[in-house]
Order: sequence, then C-alpha cells, then structure tokens
Amino acid sequence: MATSFFDKLEARCRAIDSLLCVGLDPHPEGLQEARAEAARDFCLTLISKTADFAAAFKPNSAFFEIYGAHGIQALRDVIAAVPEDIPVILDAKRSDISSTAAAYAKAGFETLGAGAVTVNPLLGSDAVAPFLKSPQNAIFLLCKTSNPSASEFQDLVSSGQPFYEHVAQRAVTWNSRRNIGLVVGAKYPDVISDVRAIAPELWFLCPGVGAQGADLSAAVSAGVRADGLGVLIVAARGIGRAADPQGEAKRLRDEINAVRALRAQETPTNQPFSHSQLADDLLRLGCVKFGNFTLKSGKQSPIYLDLRLLVGDPAVMARAARAYLQILAKLDFDRIAGLPYAALPLATAISLQSGWPMVYARKEDKAYGTRSSIEGSYFSGETVVVIDDLITTGESKTEVIEKLRNAGLKITDIAVLIDRRSGNSKLFSQVGTALHSVFKLDDLLNYWLSKGDISPEQNHSAQSFLQHA
Repeated sequence: MATSFFDKLEARCRAIDSLLCVGLDPHPEGLQEARAEAARDFCLTLISKTADFAAAFKPNSAFFEIYGAHGIQALRDVIAAVPEDIPVILDAKRSDISSTAAAYAKAGFETLGAGAVTVNPLLGSDAVAPFLKSPQNAIFLLCKTSNPSASEFQDLVSSGQPFYEHVAQRAVTWNSRRNIGLVVGAKYPDVISDVRAIAPELWFLCPGVGAQGADLSAAVSAGVRADGLGVLIVAARGIGRAADPQGEAKRLRDEINAVRALRAQETPTNQPFSHSQLADDLLRLGCVKFGNFTLKSGKQSPIYLDLRLLVGDPAVMARAARAYLQILAKLDFDRIAGLPYAALPLATAISLQSGWPMVYARKEDKAYGTRSSIEGSYFSGETVVVIDDLITTGESKTEVIEKLRNAGLKITDIAVLIDRRSGNSKLFSQVGTALHSVFKLDDLLNYWLSKGDISPEQNHSAQSFLQHA
C-alpha cells in the first residue's frame, strides 16, 4: 500500500529531527536574470544545500508561472529534483468549481508531481473534494494567512466565531482520509493556539518566519502537538537570500528543536488543559454550581450541573459544538441524534457547524398527525451518533437508544459534553455503544482547582461524592 502524504511527512520529520519547511521562492529580483532557467537553478542549488535539514520543500508556483511554458517545465524539474523521501508542498492556493478543481488537482499531483497543494476553501466542499481523493496526496487549506490584510475577511465573525475557525472546523469534518492540513500564519501564535484546540491532530503549515517578522518560538510553542510534531515552520527568503543557506537552515532547525524540547519537558500539570476556555465558560455561566442540591434521584449533592444555561451565550454554545466535532470527526456515521431536551440546542449547533444532518427522538410519541417517535428524515439502516449534554447513570440514554434502534437506526456511539461518573463506558459497552466525552467531571474539578477558581474544600467534597455516588 502506498504511503500517505502525512505518514511520509512524519517519517521524514522523525528521521532528521526537523520541522523546518524550506520555501523555494525564486523572486525575479533575486536572480541574476529573470529567466525560467535561472529560477530553476536557484532552487536546485537551495535544495542541495538545505536538504539535510528540510522536513519538506515548498515551491511557490507563481514564480515559475510568470515564465510561461518554460517556467512550468522548470517547476517540474525542481519538484523532480527533491529527494524521494522529502515531501513537496506546492504553494498554488488553488480553488474553483468541482470540474475545474479536479483539473487543478491533476495538474498539481500528476503533471507537476507535488505531494500536497495549498487550497483556498472559500468555494466550499465541492471545490475541495477533488483534491482529497487519495491519501497519498494532501492539501493545506488556507485558514489564517500571514498577509497584512488577511483580517478583512478571515476575522469576520459568523455564529459567534471568526471565519478562520469555521475553516478549521470544516477541515476536521472533511478529513475522512486523513489528508488535510491548515495554513496558519506564524505571526499569530494566539490564533495558532485557538486553531490547535479545534484541530488537535491536523498538521499546520506556518509561513511568516524571517522577512515577515513572526516570533518563531511562539509559533512553534502554540502549534506543536503533544507528540512533538504537527507544525511545519516555513522559511523562504530568510534562507534563500542568506549568505550561507545551509547554515541558516541548520540554525532555524535547531531553534525550532529547542522550543520542542522545552515543550516536551512540561509536566502534565502545566500543559494546556484541552478546551480550557470552554471549561472556564462553564463556571462563568453558572453551568456548574457548588452547594447542597437535591438530585432527581433524591440524593444530596455538593455539585450541580445545568448545561441548559449554555443557550444563553451563543459564542459558548458554538465553542461547545466545536469540542464535540473533535470527537465526531473520528467516527463513522450518517446522522447525529440529539436527546431531548437539554441536548437539542447542542445537537443543532453541531449540525449547523458541521453540515451533518440531525434527527431526534421524542420523549413521548406524537398522538396526532404522523404519530412519529423520531423527528427528522432518515433511512432505516443508517448509523447515528447520539448527542447528549451530560451523563450520570446512563439509564435514560439506553432507553432512547432502544427507541432509535426500534426505528431501524444503528447506534454505535454516544457523545456527551461532561461525563459525571466513571464506569459509564462499561455500561454502554454492554448495549453495544461506545461512550465519548469532551470532559470528565473529575478532570474539570482538578483544572478549576489548579487555577484557584474553586476551593480545595469544594473540590474534595465534589470528588468524594463522585467516588461514592
């Protein structure tokens, strides 16, 4: 079986211990004469001098296209000259209607021989799909670019979040063949961090180091995954115009690795808590309360969860939906099924952000009209993922699962925002369903305690109740 693009990239990064992507940008003003042959020779020299430190090479198509047919041939020569074990990312920023996109994909992957292509997501999924047919090839979707006016459109807010976050979400949901990465400018470490929270497993291509003045250390620290991979730092003019390109490539590689080493030394207690902003929001909105509460079961509890309050803050609702997306992107299903009543707004938000269709089971069957017990269109035999807000004993969930199964739907997974108790996974495995949660309540308690947001007494009483409930 042929190696996927990202498997090849990860193998290369590990083999030479590098996250440096060398940009091949033969600017005409940097050449002795503006000719296709000069652009080719400039890049061939740069490849030979920096190959020992390059995790990938990124030729910029524009600086070859300006020379017409000779330039295209020069670009083919440059890509062909890259050693076989080094991935090539063609910086072409292609996008168009599906038939044209298919031609662009063939040009990039077959005619020119690149392993990956940068793609503009603005036209939507049908313009992206032709680039994703084979995991041997990959794309890097433009998410947050490093040019000065990028914010004019990419920062526009829709449904409580900037456009670039919508792109990251769609990248996660479109990534069924594990061949999508994101372009996120290195000059925006806060954005890199936000996008990493949305797309924890995707590779980031981060241009802007060197001439554009990005803080390399901040970009690497914000983007690198727990495995020390996941981000490619792009340097083009800084290396190509250096008096010693080989020495500059080595220096950048070593600087990146110094940051990776510091991140690797971080203990679990000082590493970023996954979905920390959402965790903070839960306390701020009063979704989690401490005191003395009577539960539905009649038990007295020192902690009470009311996730219905999420509907009062659309931005937090959108953030919660994005947290579910990271779970759902790894599952195989046709539709999502929200449970009434608290989870219906969450399931709706997930559906709107992802494009996955939604159904829901009524608590009581209709006594009039269609007398339906399931709302929304579906087909018998389809697989649905059950969406709920939280889970305690799991008994009410199994009842709804049975109702959905009686309607001919397959249920293999359930996703919740908060799992209150351990042991629920075993319960669901007994009915053939896997449980997935964004948060475990004990992890949330430990996080809030570490920040000083709750007292040791509140944490102790809540943890003790959870252990003995």
